Amino acid sequence: MAHIGDLVAEMLAQYGTELVFGMPGGQTTALHDGISRRSDRIRHVLMRDERNAAYAADAYARLTGKPGVCDVTVGPGANLLPAGFLEALNASIPMIGIIGELPLDWLPLKEKGIASQGFDQLSFFKTCTKDAWLVPSVTALPELIRTAYRTATGGRPGPVALIIPHDIFDAEWDEDLVKITVDDRAMQVPFLRSAAPAASIAEAAALIRRAKRPALVCGGGVHGSDAAAEVTALADRFGGLVVTSLSGKGAVPETRDYAAGVLNPLGSWAAIELVKEADLIVWCGSKVSQNTGMNWTLPGPEQATITIDCDAMEHGRTFRPTVPLLGDVREIVSQLDAALGKPVARPDWMARIAEVKAEGEAAKAAEIASDAVPVQPPRVMAELAKRIGPDDIVVSDASFSAGWIAGYIPAQQPGRQFLYARGQGGLGYSVPGAIGAAATRPGARIVTVAGDGAFSYTVGELATQAQQGQRIVNVVLNNGRLGWIQLWQEIFFKNVQSALLETQSVVPGFAGAATALGLKGIYVEKPDQIAAALDEAFAHDGPSVVEVRVDDLATPIHSFKRRMKEGADAPRPRPGTVYKLRDYKISPDLPEPAEAGADLHPRTPEQVD
Repeated sequence: MAHIGDLVAEMLAQYGTELVFGMPGGQTTALHDGISRRSDRIRHVLMRDERNAAYAADAYARLTGKPGVCDVTVGPGANLLPAGFLEALNASIPMIGIIGELPLDWLPLKEKGIASQGFDQLSFFKTCTKDAWLVPSVTALPELIRTAYRTATGGRPGPVALIIPHDIFDAEWDEDLVKITVDDRAMQVPFLRSAAPAASIAEAAALIRRAKRPALVCGGGVHGSDAAAEVTALADRFGGLVVTSLSGKGAVPETRDYAAGVLNPLGSWAAIELVKEADLIVWCGSKVSQNTGMNWTLPGPEQATITIDCDAMEHGRTFRPTVPLLGDVREIVSQLDAALGKPVARPDWMARIAEVKAEGEAAKAAEIASDAVPVQPPRVMAELAKRIGPDDIVVSDASFSAGWIAGYIPAQQPGRQFLYARGQGGLGYSVPGAIGAAATRPGARIVTVAGDGAFSYTVGELATQAQQGQRIVNVVLNNGRLGWIQLWQEIFFKNVQSALLETQSVVPGFAGAATALGLKGIYVEKPDQIAAALDEAFAHDGPSVVEVRVDDLATPIHSFKRRMKEGADAPRPRPGTVYKLRDYKISPDLPEPAEAGADLHPRTPEQVD
């Protein structure tokens, strides 16, 4: 007779989940048995670390729009999931964690320290998910699985945790008594699409037409709504500047004249400079977080705003928009596109965009051309950009790697080709994220970029890449430092040395470690070795690691570059601030809002850096 592990595996398969990432335990073996019986529809990918299972599932979800599913056992397996769950929660990524638990009648014993591995998992996961449930019985399980999918995909997407006790997992499944059904609306985000009122669309379209220097800022919500094609169509007739957040990269092709790259302190210099000049900013699927909002200096007091988001709480979280458009990004963008009608011509603004972009590109070209040793990271990124095809996926790790990718590898077409872990910005995403991406898109080449600090977190998962035979090129920019922290310490504190990862005589051998684990490992020290190394890695039918020794003072953060160039003392960051309200003014060329907005984040020039 079938068991409850079969029920869970069958429901996952019927919901269209092809891949589950995780690590088995005694309490969850029934699930793995159920998956093994359905290998034609669903497959399990064994990870080396439960935290990495969540990251791999995150990549699957970003590329498919379906909830990423990961499984762990009770206790030590479960307590490693929050890093990935918090990333998914903050980045609005649908995810379902299937978590083992002690038998139901053992639960009181964990408080006495008797039941091995037991702790209060339900309370624990309530803090890092949209919701979490402890399954109380076999008969309740199908409805809770349906609830998990609906919650993960409904409204603002996010992770959920389904905790299944050992005795329920191992129980027999009487298919005549415990029926299963699935809700096909919850197979993929968005759960439902909604549109904004016609009057609001008309008001927003009129505001765009009247603007002299409009800017469109595209966030990860564009990809979450699968709206890149529609956003590009709108951008083509928008007649203004278009930039993206890191997560929104690829919302429009960055080869377009109006596109100025990523708006972020470690993104595009041109994007940062140009958005300040806008008289209207349209925030499309963007939280206007600390980084995209440039430490909340955006929008400025004189800039009118339109917000497009499916989450009502995002319309006014840090500023009150002139026109809020609540609903699905794809639906609203299509409405706006139709309302705008013919393209809007703004030759002066487009000329200014071209001027600033040209200045930024000239500075980047000088960095790319450098023959300095150690290698300058822009040189590596430029060589990577030549080799990345339209179907390839680029997975970024945190810290400087995100900036090197953002500024030097352009998005050639609309769509999610770049995966950034920006919900938490935690180190260690790229290697497990690549495993999830490669399993999801087995025909694509996956490229990761990480610093040596980030890469160190998940070296063990290289064995998973090798075991799976995945076509992944892992690029490690090794500067022997936790680069961001090292520069922060030098700029602000002058004499702190806690971010060094090596001595001068000892270099971490990531290429050698890769070779020992069954991958192709290549070490690069000079600029003229980069092209050949990448050619060899891209030609390899399997995973590889290209370790490049780079300058430990190289940084994509523009304020860091300026401070090092000027040699000026920088003030220490303030430990805290007192929030106060400040009314926004609206450009005299644009209509006044019905009510004044409020800025919740006072700033000083030092904080902006």
